[in-house]
Amino acid sequence: MADNARAKKLADLIREVVAQKLQRGIKDPRLGTHVTITDTRVTGDLREATVFYTVYGDDEDRASAAAGLESAKGILRSAVGAAAGTKFTPTLAFVADALPENAKTIEDLLDKARASDAKVREVSSGAQYAGEADPYRKPGEDEDDEGTAAE
Repeated sequence: MADNARAKKLADLIREVVAQKLQRGIKDPRLGTHVTITDTRVTGDLREATVFYTVYGDDEDRASAAAGLESAKGILRSAVGAAAGTKFTPTLAFVADALPENAKTIEDLLDKARASDAKVREVSSGAQYAGEADPYRKPGEDEDDEGTAAE
């Protein structure tokens, strides 16, 4: 079993090699400049690597990029093996990263919160306090009441 530092180093190397190979070495038009490698994880035994990617475009572009990555898996694994110089080259599995969808969900929730805050700000703009503006007692303010109570 390899240590975590070695697995992390191999994961970083795989991410760099795959990104460079996609940018310069593979002529598949389905991949082009639309695919971005976001993260790579390697199992503790260094046998399997999961490569996370995002695709700029619509669902059709995502599907074609996934098919392109599957067809280029052997070439990419060979490039990783040549760069890593390990006894066993990890198998590559490509997984679409859910980061853009999560970011979109968070942005939608933040927009709803901003709209709600704007409504509250609009409703409260002409409002007045129910009691006094400052409901808290201050020292020395009610000395007359304390003096009469002590007598």
